[in-house]
Amino acid sequence: MTMTTAEADKILTANFAPWVLELGLSVQELGDRRAVLRMPWSQRLAREGGALSGQALMAAADTTTVIAVSAARGAFVPMTTVQQSTSFQRAVTDSDVLIEAVLTKLGRRMAFADIAMTTERTGELAARASTVYALLG
Repeated sequence: MTMTTAEADKILTANFAPWVLELGLSVQELGDRRAVLRMPWSQRLAREGGALSGQALMAAADTTTVIAVSAARGAFVPMTTVQQSTSFQRAVTDSDVLIEAVLTKLGRRMAFADIAMTTERTGELAARASTVYALLG
């Protein structure tokens, strides 16, 4: 059974800390081993100089991976981040960000993903991340 974006949005609200929910993430697309979330532009998430903070992008990448794993497994399962590496390539100003997590390996106990974060306005790559998760359930 394929998970819907509405079901994935419910995973967000039911399983993430209030400060993560304040990022305003919404599920845009789900695939067999991928998820795309949107993070709306907010001045509250910007740092000095008006660029979106790296912490917000990293949290969005982490969260998108959880949704991708959940979609691939058909439901939310407890998991924890083991490793995340992020490279920032350009500042994001006045644009929503699309975060796409693609699972490169999904095992019984571990999941690996590559994440691309692009500005919606220009389609330019803003950051890349890779994550490793331990699946606990």
